[in-house]
Amino acid sequence: MCITNSDFWGCIMTKKVREKVILAFSGGLDTSFCVPWLKEQGYDVITVFVNTAGFTTPKLGAIAKRAHDLGAVKHANIPAEKDLYEKIVSYLIKANGLYQGIYPQLCGDRYIIVEKCIEVARRERTQNIAHGCTAMGNDQIRFDVSIQALGDYRIIAPIRDIQNTASVQVRDYEIDYLRKRGFSIVQAHHKYSINQNMLGVTISGSEIDRYDEPSEEAFVLTKTVSAKQSEYITIQFEHGMPVALNGKKLPGALLLKTLNGKAAAHGIGRFIYTGDCIIGIKGRIVFECPGLHTLLVAHKALEDAVLTKEQNQLKNLLGQKWAHLVYSGLYFDPLRNDIEQFLDSQQTYVTGTVTVKLHNGTAVPVKYSSPYILQEKDTVYAQTAAWQPHEAEGYIKLFGMSTVLASKRM
Repeated sequence: MCITNSDFWGCIMTKKVREKVILAFSGGLDTSFCVPWLKEQGYDVITVFVNTAGFTTPKLGAIAKRAHDLGAVKHANIPAEKDLYEKIVSYLIKANGLYQGIYPQLCGDRYIIVEKCIEVARRERTQNIAHGCTAMGNDQIRFDVSIQALGDYRIIAPIRDIQNTASVQVRDYEIDYLRKRGFSIVQAHHKYSINQNMLGVTISGSEIDRYDEPSEEAFVLTKTVSAKQSEYITIQFEHGMPVALNGKKLPGALLLKTLNGKAAAHGIGRFIYTGDCIIGIKGRIVFECPGLHTLLVAHKALEDAVLTKEQNQLKNLLGQKWAHLVYSGLYFDPLRNDIEQFLDSQQTYVTGTVTVKLHNGTAVPVKYSSPYILQEKDTVYAQTAAWQPHEAEGYIKLFGMSTVLASKRM
């Protein structure tokens, strides 16, 4: 015990100051575990929830309360829908950026989360940034590479640390850890890992991991299909970007959120996906993206009509590469910016209106108009043309000449 004045000041001088750590926090099981775990390691935990899903004030309040109840010394709710739309969604649409032809980069918000956490770290004057990613998933790569690309920070990954020592399943370990310390567990966290943002929802765990049919309780946006009849909507595009829904001009983020509700009512955008993870294994997830799926099919239909064959072919290759970079944790590679500059130029004439029929889980572009559709006047496929029949015969002879000559020599 310190008694004398000199002893007292000696204790103060030698006492270890608790370091701050910025934790990317969602309120889910993994990041809920991270708060008390980091606190027990001697850190003052500052939680950051980056709101990329447009959560309501009550929902944000519940997340903040959860963070404080778990032991966070500070919590920040940071709005980021505009950032997500401008930096990720806009180019996802322009690129038709589907990884392996199906997955629409619902993981893209990870890069926005990293940027916002680093902003908080700078304000709090700490180099410590933590996340709740596991050692078996893709997100650890997206977080770690991005943090390293944006500065000299120390990365703390509690879930990876416990996976080195835990002899049971990680989720079971986390649940037991929290319960022993008197913290409640949300029922949904028992079975599924759920990530939601403006683009949609990703679900994994339980029967999904076992390659069984996903239970209806796993779904979030398309759980209740209320529409009984088909519905027609119109989407107006300018330079590749959606700007109006059913004739009403809307900011991009609001348009996507509105379309999420409309398309979800028809059960649109529900997918089961098995793909190649960054870390070299197969991964199976369920995802829902009603609004985004509808935008992508409408945008692709308009593109097919206004871009040249060569533009579409190159765009498909570069769109796939953009999707690969974003999926693989390489968002901050300079090549992404190079591709996006190409997309900005190439989308100049992707302007027009697309009518989409929503019905029974499908979104089908049924009508589109644009002043830039590449169609010769008075020319209709297989019906009428602006050239003479003998001109077509001459073109066919020249077009297929090398194939015909090669076949004859065999």
